[in-house]
Amino acid sequence: MRRIGTAVAATLAAAGLSVLLAACETPQQKVANKEDMLSAAGFKFLPANTPQRQAQFARLPPHQFSRTIKNGQVFYVYPDPTVCVCLYVGDQQAYGTYRKNVFEKKLADENAMTANEMAMNDWDWGPWGGWPYGWYY
Repeated sequence: MRRIGTAVAATLAAAGLSVLLAACETPQQKVANKEDMLSAAGFKFLPANTPQRQAQFARLPPHQFSRTIKNGQVFYVYPDPTVCVCLYVGDQQAYGTYRKNVFEKKLADENAMTANEMAMNDWDWGPWGGWPYGWYY
């Protein structure tokens, strides 16, 4: 009987660790997700694959948008030295679409978090000593 309980505890611990690790995002994953959103918004991918491009690329602040005007038109440049060593270049419309998509994603994430918090409304605090006086810190 004791062996079964230990096996169940080990399985639950492994499952919990897997969920925890899946929830953590590495910096590369965050950048890759941002790049996916940039591409979806209409930004163009330009690799820094020549010495001239690499020299210019090194002058830009990494992972930050820079605004530039060329031939009277506004462009936004996003350099990524971490994942692709490339530039993402987009016009005003692409940047606006990107910002809108970022806002909508944050809103959706907040709504999901709120839904998870509302799930606690059906929680039975009885076994835990009641609310709020059952917790002794």
